[in-house]
Amino acid sequence: MKPTQKSTSRKTVISGNSLAKAPAQLSIDTAGRRENRLKNLTLRQLRLFEAVATNLSYSRAADQMNLTQPAVSMQVQQLESDLGLQLLVKQGKKVSLSQAGEEMLRQTRRILNQVLLAEEAVGAYHMHESSGGGLLHLGVVPTAHYFAPALLMSFAENWPGVKFKLTVGNREHILAMLQDHKLEVAIAGYPPSEADIEAETFAQNPHCVVAAAGHHLAKQRRVHWSALRDEPFIFREPGSATRQFFENILQAQSLQVRLSMELSGNETIKQAVMANMGISFLSAHTFQTELEAGKLAVLDMKDMPKMLDWCLLYRRDSTLLGVNNAFRTFVLSHGSRIVKCRLN
Repeated sequence: MKPTQKSTSRKTVISGNSLAKAPAQLSIDTAGRRENRLKNLTLRQLRLFEAVATNLSYSRAADQMNLTQPAVSMQVQQLESDLGLQLLVKQGKKVSLSQAGEEMLRQTRRILNQVLLAEEAVGAYHMHESSGGGLLHLGVVPTAHYFAPALLMSFAENWPGVKFKLTVGNREHILAMLQDHKLEVAIAGYPPSEADIEAETFAQNPHCVVAAAGHHLAKQRRVHWSALRDEPFIFREPGSATRQFFENILQAQSLQVRLSMELSGNETIKQAVMANMGISFLSAHTFQTELEAGKLAVLDMKDMPKMLDWCLLYRRDSTLLGVNNAFRTFVLSHGSRIVKCRLN
């Protein structure tokens, strides 16, 4: 005699925020049967959807994918039909993502990134004898771009055949690219504690007060912080990490300085300092060429330079493979020596 099975009914609700937690390929119909919504899904559909969702434009996605707009629209409609969800909302000529569409875009980028990692891993077997090949896409904050090319070329000596793509952006942009699976590795300072990003320190980032080579403080020894009180100071723009760092130092010194101007970017500030328009606080990586040419001077001050850390960043939810993992190992072993800079 067979045991009696107790029948129960349950209701499953999947919201946009919880979609990632449920199996993406499964839905539950009203009869309680599991239905494979994505059984006919193709990588081509995902790439088309990612193009439309990123550009929020069918026409731009069509140009990017070298297709006609009706063909792109048809593929996306088929994807929505298979899922039983509206992913893209059209209001006139404007296209926006629904809540389900935003989640689908996140999952699509994860899938396409895993395909890229698989291609790299398989490619590594074809090239294991030379330990080379592959594409390394590195993201860096603006200050790191001064040494990034030297770091990449040193790595290429150990990994022949590698191709490079270098993206330079502000801190928020680089972190967003990591979290959106548009980058595997990046170089910046420590990420915010709430970011799901791993940070491994590999070198120091010294910061100094600099002046024109002929400035009256440039030849003095053991310059006291109080000597800076009346000097015209050139600050980085509000929100800059360098500016925030310097403002914290000034607060610790209980010192107020004379803000003469705010400028955006290291290059503009260096030109203003060399023109004797004021002194400034910069990462030493930004002025190596000017220091060697004798156009800038680092003020000899107590407890200087002030240090921050350079970190190699990658997501905690992914495993670095192939060329990305080789680059991590190289940077952690040799990065400090390669990016070291002069201070006088």
